[in-house]
Amino acid sequence: MADQPDLESVLPLTEAAFHILMALAGDDRHGYAILQDVALRTRGQVRLGPGTLYRSIQRMLEQGLIEETRERPAAELDDERRRYYHITPLGKAAARAEARRLAGLVRLARASGLAPRST
Repeated sequence: MADQPDLESVLPLTEAAFHILMALAGDDRHGYAILQDVALRTRGQVRLGPGTLYRSIQRMLEQGLIEETRERPAAELDDERRRYYHITPLGKAAARAEARRLAGLVRLARASGLAPRST
């Protein structure tokens, strides 16, 4: 698609965007479920507020990192007001690239004595 951003144009990711992509890597989720996943995954160290979450989602939709999915849970398990999101191939590539970038920063920090060596 001609208007699809390239990978370099979406990098580096914001911390919020990276957490959202990690939350969506395993399953489609609605906004509140993304908030819960991030809090659980980080043991409460990262708590995205609703404003940050939905601004990030809007930007990520525009960038092509995520998309709204049409698939929904069974009606008795769902609230029709919820919007569900799915990570795109560009989103997966961006998350992988960001993970490599962060791993490189950690290697540099270790080499300069600013981070502990892994055991």
